[in-house]
Amino acid sequence: MRSEQASFPGSQGGRLAARLDSPDGPARAHALFAHCFTCSKDIFAASRIAQSLVEKGIAVLRFDFTGLGHSEGEFSNTNFSSNVQDLAAAAEWLRRVGQAPSLLIGHSLGGSAVLVAAGAMPEVRAVATIGAPSDVAHVSGLFREQVPEIEAKGEALVQLAGRPFRIRREFLADAAEQNIRDHVDKLGRALLILHSPVDETVAIGNATGIFVNAKHPKSFVSLADADHLLRRHSDAVYAANIIAAWSERYLP
Repeated sequence: MRSEQASFPGSQGGRLAARLDSPDGPARAHALFAHCFTCSKDIFAASRIAQSLVEKGIAVLRFDFTGLGHSEGEFSNTNFSSNVQDLAAAAEWLRRVGQAPSLLIGHSLGGSAVLVAAGAMPEVRAVATIGAPSDVAHVSGLFREQVPEIEAKGEALVQLAGRPFRIRREFLADAAEQNIRDHVDKLGRALLILHSPVDETVAIGNATGIFVNAKHPKSFVSLADADHLLRRHSDAVYAANIIAAWSERYLP
């Protein structure tokens, strides 16, 4: 596997840090990976999925959203809509280097983002989500105790995965305006939904909401007793292998 660093302008003008993993020979397709909320492109689940797809001849671009990982910008100025715009910027970079994405993969809130972003990417043939919310406003449940403070003062510092993040009122307002199920209804691409029935961060009912609104071809795969971040090695490997095998039917 070849791996190269890349960067391109994001939705707010800052440079987004990215990594393009490619097979040694020509890639038969390119995938674009969107990481989970407040995570980065380098979490184990993302790297393992990229490795598995590369073994199948599919190159994978994964990047850090604005203000996260090694990307420039302030996280406090971002929201779900800016994440979707960052995805569009990543797809445009792939187009410029001659390889538009035909597969989108999103983890957690990144899964919701790829469901929205796919509509503006005509080259995309298939979309896979992992533990994705069917309602973007669901993310506010991660810091529900600070929501009144955010609404009253305009912003608040919240703890997510043991790290401090500044969340602003605009983030909540943008989340409330999103209608993921409407985008799913109009998706028009093959869809794979992976979700753990014991996910304590994004409940399994979210997978049901996405699946019911999607049109065929659509598939659901249970991740059994996996946690939301697929921190157990075997869970990440299983998800990676499922996505790699499933996507072969829909990619060139």
